[in-house]
Amino acid sequence: MAVDRLLPSQEASDLLALTAEIARDELAPAAAGAEERELFPRKAFQLLGDSGLLGLPYPEEHGGGGQPYEVYLQVLEELSSAWMTVGVGLSVHTMSCYPLARYGTDEQRDRWLPEMIGGDLLGGYALSEAHAGSDAGALRTRADRDGDEYRITGTKSWITHGGVADFYALMARTSDDGPRGISCLLVDGATPGLSAAPPERKMGLTGSPTTELRFEDARVPADRLLGGEGHGLAIALNALDSGRLGIAACAVGLAQAALDLAVDYAKGREQFGRPIIEFQGVEFLLADMAAAVQSARAAYLDGARRRDAGRPFGAQASVAKLVATDAAMKVTTDAVQVLGGAGYTRDFPAERYMREAKVLQIFEGTNQIQRMVIARDLAKS
Repeated sequence: MAVDRLLPSQEASDLLALTAEIARDELAPAAAGAEERELFPRKAFQLLGDSGLLGLPYPEEHGGGGQPYEVYLQVLEELSSAWMTVGVGLSVHTMSCYPLARYGTDEQRDRWLPEMIGGDLLGGYALSEAHAGSDAGALRTRADRDGDEYRITGTKSWITHGGVADFYALMARTSDDGPRGISCLLVDGATPGLSAAPPERKMGLTGSPTTELRFEDARVPADRLLGGEGHGLAIALNALDSGRLGIAACAVGLAQAALDLAVDYAKGREQFGRPIIEFQGVEFLLADMAAAVQSARAAYLDGARRRDAGRPFGAQASVAKLVATDAAMKVTTDAVQVLGGAGYTRDFPAERYMREAKVLQIFEGTNQIQRMVIARDLAKS
């Protein structure tokens, strides 16, 4: 089902049309098979790079698309409606470029950013640790200065693109000064001493590798420090604000795909001599699903437009992430219900959508954390 979008320019409309074509012709036909075989779609990201979609919200002078965030997020939604692994992967890549784009020096941006957003490289975001998930300030991975290098030791957990990323935005401890002792380093994926554990065995997004990253005396040049020592936690949290909008857009894409599937099935499935979409029990369910999708889309667009206007948007990003991912879980579950027994089989993608939706409520900050962020913003107002 085509989404009626209000876009800010003809260029944005053309960009969304290109994205929809890629999603329909290249991504959607490959998604189910690759997810079943747990195959990482690196060629899909190369296609996005060749099409200019890997650096949309970053400046044109560095090879980006120079697009407003509201346009980038709608591209993300379109891709996610066809294949969530690709949508989430693009969101993670964009967030991994953010520390350099926002906090790097002019020299650092000129040196590394064009290649990172130009289409050939893929990024990973290395923040979480097994004992420090929501409590990012408690991380233990160390980066100790040793002459012109940092010597990194420790383990990161739940890293999207672990082992396949070309670079990582790494948060590591450079001093023992609590949360203020954390710094951000841009780490080459081929750094000696850096390795990835076997991918986690997940219930969904099986085409996207999620691994531990192990740093064993890994040496990183000191000129890859971003924003100065001690600024890593602030960098990480600011990146997460934008990343949460990305996950919200992914969630809306997934929910839209589930809604479209349920509507099409309800139109074609007959019981008691008429399509089941004509029964009130089904049509009310579908109406609630549609309302949830549209409300979630409005929430992420509100956050994006505030970001584009240079206004504070952290609380709105948490609202969007909370609303959109809860909606995705509900809508995908209801889609399985509309399809009935067929929805519980792998003959239809409804069961995969439902499995994929669950993690959206967990990563980029659990939805319990989002409620804390929202409540604290209310307390300050």
